[in-house]
Amino acid sequence: MSEVTLAVHGLRKTIGRRDIIKSLDFELHRGEVFGFLGPNGAGKTTTIRMLVGLMRPTAGTVQVCGYDVHKQFPEAMRQMGCIVENPELYRYLSGWNNLLYFARMMDGVDEARVSEVVELVGLTARIHDKVKTYSLGMRQRLGIAQALLGRPKVLILDEPTNGLDPSGIREMREFIRFLAAQEGLSVLVSSHLLSEIQLMCDRVAIISGGEVVRVGAVHSLLSSQEKLCWRLHPLEEGVAVLRRLCGEEHVDADTEPGAVLTPSDAERIGVWNRELVNAGVTVTEMSRRVPTLEDLFLELTGGRGID
Repeated sequence: MSEVTLAVHGLRKTIGRRDIIKSLDFELHRGEVFGFLGPNGAGKTTTIRMLVGLMRPTAGTVQVCGYDVHKQFPEAMRQMGCIVENPELYRYLSGWNNLLYFARMMDGVDEARVSEVVELVGLTARIHDKVKTYSLGMRQRLGIAQALLGRPKVLILDEPTNGLDPSGIREMREFIRFLAAQEGLSVLVSSHLLSEIQLMCDRVAIISGGEVVRVGAVHSLLSSQEKLCWRLHPLEEGVAVLRRLCGEEHVDADTEPGAVLTPSDAERIGVWNRELVNAGVTVTEMSRRVPTLEDLFLELTGGRGID
């Protein structure tokens, strides 16, 4: 197991009599991209605010590289960079002067480090132009450069692809993967673009109703929900056979017209096929159906939208 850079344990937030966050537990490891997903009202934004010290939890702890965010705030924040919602930049200044302005607020950040992050985010050619002339994608990259000035170990990005066109989304995805793989950062990303999270992230946490309902590697989560799609003739007789073999609750004949879905069990597929043939049912097609992250999200959260 790689180094734990962000540890969240028993995190709770109560406002009035309402439990916004009930109890959250998850960890980030060095060099991974971690997706943080939740439907409207799940508490995702509240959680992010507690992670970066903008809101105090009712109970629980947030530790960044071993430092408690609420007891050792300066030490913890030196290990963290974040962009909550949109990066705040001075549009009438150049990108370079924006970074110099923020660098002066930090110990040990000189112009050499500013040049380093400018090259890292790919803004060398435009860094001396005024920010008001930048595209949205360039402003997002400049915001990330600002967050990287202090050499953080953890980077939190709230909706980093928001408003970008497809080309900009792809570039941002590849850049975030680069930061994790080549720079060794732990990157927590929240986004409503579930297809992008699926492509970008190593692991995800899905919260609903203030609780983590599933956390794990994207591939493992999706593989565990894999189904086998059968096309049979006659269909009704085939459905009856599969329900007898798999159990009534594990057979879905309503999702796709003319098809039936069962669990994907490699060791038993041959037996099921033989039983269907022996019952006089013709198997015209068998195919694996691996769900998307969106499918899993909707199943786990009861179909509510994502914020």
